Amino acid sequence: MSSFRPVRLFILAVLMSVALLNSANAETVLRLGVLKFGTVKWEIDVLKHHGLDKKHGITLDVREFSGKNATATALLANDVDAMVTDWLWVSRQRAAGRGLSFFPYSKATGAIVVAAHSPIKSIGDLAGRKIGVAGGPLDKSWLLLRAHAKDKGMGDLDGKVERVFGAPPLLSAQLEKGRVDAVLTFWHYAAKLQAKGMRKLVGVDEIMKSLGGRRVVPMIGYAVADAWSEANAKGLKAFSSALNDARAILAKSDAEWDRLRPRMKAKDDKTFAALKAGFRAGIPQSWGTADHDAAAKVYDILAKIGGKKLVGRSQQLAAGTFAPAITY
Repeated sequence: MSSFRPVRLFILAVLMSVALLNSANAETVLRLGVLKFGTVKWEIDVLKHHGLDKKHGITLDVREFSGKNATATALLANDVDAMVTDWLWVSRQRAAGRGLSFFPYSKATGAIVVAAHSPIKSIGDLAGRKIGVAGGPLDKSWLLLRAHAKDKGMGDLDGKVERVFGAPPLLSAQLEKGRVDAVLTFWHYAAKLQAKGMRKLVGVDEIMKSLGGRRVVPMIGYAVADAWSEANAKGLKAFSSALNDARAILAKSDAEWDRLRPRMKAKDDKTFAALKAGFRAGIPQSWGTADHDAAAKVYDILAKIGGKKLVGRSQQLAAGTFAPAITY
């Protein structure tokens, strides 16, 4: 029996070496929660289609959810490692002791859209009108619009217009039927309305520039659990690099957009072109200290007008809200 020991030891040594090698070469897995529908899936589609996660040494495990609340619940319950949301929510979670950090997905913003021949020519003309607002009373674009009107000496629009809160598709239909005078809606719905001949009154990006130090701050991005980031420091940078590679393709390749078109559900060429242009315009070109500072200014404005219902106990942007390792 003793004559077989060297063979057994050799086999054991080989198996251990293989196991260690596989462990060393194992890819980092990131469980990403996304909504079943939404523009972020265009970016993720490109990333997966071109194997950019594998290229950068990570495995992106994409898990779909029916709504934002379900996705957030999954992130806070450690069922996923990351999701797409805004940095106000991340700051609020950090203030409550939940470890999350943010880096941007898009700087695309919404807009106020009116009918092509509407007599509304400026924000001041909104007074006394019926305005559809996507989301609810704490929608960030609505709060920024209110702050902008106050800053320009117009008073608080909250008491000067008839507000109608609702889902973007419903509000778009209401505008088309003339049942509201204007809608403040998300960028891709605004793009679709403009493709139908509606007119953009003002973009939320213009409002943000006037309030936040002449910079458009990306509001939407990836919230990543600190526990995952701390255990996978290289993986976090790899994920960011893979996303930037996907964005570079989307910024330059019209053929890639043709491939994506079925997912976009664009009903005609004008809508397709508007969505493509809007997404490209929203690709973040920078993310660093100046952007963080501008975001802090915007946060102060939103906290003042939205109050605790918006920011909770976090009256200032919570330290660590922005992932320090990610800069552009």
